[in-house]
Amino acid sequence: MSTPLSTRFDRFEEMFRRMMRPLAMDNDWAGDIRVDVIENDKEYQVRAAVPGVKKDDIQVSIDRNCISISTDAKPEKEAKSGNGYRTLVNEVYQGHASREMSLLHEVDDKAAVAKVEDGILTLTLPKRKDAHSKVLRIQ
Repeated sequence: MSTPLSTRFDRFEEMFRRMMRPLAMDNDWAGDIRVDVIENDKEYQVRAAVPGVKKDDIQVSIDRNCISISTDAKPEKEAKSGNGYRTLVNEVYQGHASREMSLLHEVDDKAAVAKVEDGILTLTLPKRKDAHSKVLRIQ
C-alpha cells in the first residue's frame, strides 16, 4: 500500500539513484524495472513495466523466493537514414535494466506463468505449499 510518505521516499530514492549514475551513459538507460507486487493466500502477482521491450528480450528467473527480471532492449537501426532522414532525438528506452526481489514465501517455479502485454510483464507466482520455515530450539 502506498502512502504519501512512502511515495515521497520512493521519489527521493529514485532521484538519489539517478544522481549516482555515471553522467556519460551514451543513450543506454541502465535502470531499474518498476514493479507492483500483490499477493493473496495462494500466490503473488508481479506487474513490471517493460515499455518497448520485445518478449524475447525479457528474462525472468526464480530461485526459491528470489525473483529476477532483466531486459536487454536493443536500439532500432535507423531504417530511414538512407532516405534523407537523420536522428535528432533518441530517447526511447534501450539498453539493460534489471530488478531483483525477495518474497516472503518460496515460489512454485513449475506452476509460475509469465505474460507480457502492452508494455507490462505480469508474473503469476504460486506460493509453494511444501515450503515450511523451521524454528530452531535454542539449547
